[in-house]
Amino acid sequence: MTSHDHTENPAGPRLFVDATLAPGAAVALGPEQTHYLLRVMRRAPGSAVLAFNGRDGLWHARIDAGDRRRVVLAVETQVQQQPTAHGPWLAFGIPKRPALELILQKGTELGAARFLPVASARSQAERLNPERLSRIVIEAAEQCERLDLPEVSPVQRLGDFLDNWPAERALLWCDEQGDGVPLADALDGLFADEQAAEPRPWGLMTGPEGGFATGELDGLAELPFVTKVALGPRILRAETAALAALAIGQALAGDGDLPVRAL
Repeated sequence: MTSHDHTENPAGPRLFVDATLAPGAAVALGPEQTHYLLRVMRRAPGSAVLAFNGRDGLWHARIDAGDRRRVVLAVETQVQQQPTAHGPWLAFGIPKRPALELILQKGTELGAARFLPVASARSQAERLNPERLSRIVIEAAEQCERLDLPEVSPVQRLGDFLDNWPAERALLWCDEQGDGVPLADALDGLFADEQAAEPRPWGLMTGPEGGFATGELDGLAELPFVTKVALGPRILRAETAALAALAIGQALAGDGDLPVRAL
């Protein structure tokens, strides 16, 4: 996978590789990444590259060998250890493909740790291409210099999604009717226990285009792990709601490492 951002980086282009990273490791790249390094970035043997795999941190590597179709990277030294991810989960009613891809791309930049597509009466599609979705997430991680990759879960029906949600993780339901508490207040409540060793894990749920159908969410507000939250007085598009909620969470809670202060 390759980033679409061709800005020069003195430490070298940043690439995701699906291989173990350790001193002296040799990592063979596929045709797409080889083309990116040699043709797009115009790198030659000996040029520096930054490599990550979502598990082993960030590593210096160099273009060591290969041909025009396949380059081999020689892994040298670790630049940064793998961080622990505390970002929120994002569940969303499945929108049309452009909106879905925008949610994955920008949601990765905004720190979502897991994406959970939810099939409902107004979902636009239920058969998704996992390989394409993975490419979008990887490219976004390369772009924003993120070292962990958010998981994209298989599609679940709404009822199964709620049954499988871990009770210890708070679910902030972004209600399009605007009847909930402000998201900042809900986050403040989740992070209020200063004696806790770690902040309480949490996630967001937004609806599909047109919202959930009548009756689909009956009883949701009574679930002990659910808090109904509002994102303002206006009806938002599906992708706007998902990204606005993540942006508010990032501003107030970071990746779970900021003291939340309600506005």
